Amino acid sequence: MKYSRLHTALAEGLTLHGSLHIVRPPVGYDLAGLHDVTIESTFYPDHQYWNATGLIGDGAKRTATLVVLPRSKMLARQTIIAAIAAGGTVIIDGQKTDGVESVYKDIRKIAAIHGVIAKGHGRLFWFEAGKAPAWDVTVKSPDGYQTAAGVFSEAKIDAGSALLATHLVDLKGDVTDLGAGWGYLSREILAHDGVTSLDMVEAEKTALECAVVNTNDARATAIWADALDHRGAYDMVVSNPPFHTTRDGNPDLGRGFIATAARILKPRGQLLMVANRHLPYEAELDAKFGFVEELSGSGAFKIIRASRPKR
Repeated sequence: MKYSRLHTALAEGLTLHGSLHIVRPPVGYDLAGLHDVTIESTFYPDHQYWNATGLIGDGAKRTATLVVLPRSKMLARQTIIAAIAAGGTVIIDGQKTDGVESVYKDIRKIAAIHGVIAKGHGRLFWFEAGKAPAWDVTVKSPDGYQTAAGVFSEAKIDAGSALLATHLVDLKGDVTDLGAGWGYLSREILAHDGVTSLDMVEAEKTALECAVVNTNDARATAIWADALDHRGAYDMVVSNPPFHTTRDGNPDLGRGFIATAARILKPRGQLLMVANRHLPYEAELDAKFGFVEELSGSGAFKIIRASRPKR
């Protein structure tokens, strides 16, 4: 039988006394047989999965914290520092591609490592909370905006979004920013007086909280949700769809956003989106809309307008 790194560690010396708090485990993370566990997750699909198990909690009574390393180096460091501050046993689990080797080397300099499990192209190790590494975890947000560690394009305005913003003309009515991120496009949308309402739909709660700050407009409503399941009726959908949930690209995400846009637009509504030039969205656009055109673009991006959504 193939065991996860966590279960291998429990079989080889890791002992848990009391409550285990786990930060950002993905859907399906192996917790079989574990009891007295709470989970923290800010990514909506993961949160919903763990909420259905009844495990979502704040970890107030924890005696150990397990950090599942995120892709973001800055977010990983912030999360580990918070875990150390909470006290007790700290467990780090991550893939090599997510920087676990670097984290291990840094922790080993300031703490006694009690155990290590290296398998499956990753590493899990544990130690007792004490001194935290002297990491710089300051987020350098774009001028005039608030962002946070781990959100998409936290340190600069995304080039695709900036290009799409130049094509936001004569917006009016009810609009949604599908996959709003930290709110750059949402603020640009709200610069149009004809916009009567804006729904900012975003799966990452931390990013959505930034979007609320960055827009600060009574017409805007923050919706923490999976864009693929969103419902509504809009005159315009604006979107810079993601195509990553892990380090591997997944064009099906963008195709899902296109399908959602077609479903939630009013009969005369329009989709305005930006996509990386290489992403194969044309077939899905043609299947979901009666009219599709590329407005402009660059070597890296394409700006697409689609109308006459097919039901």
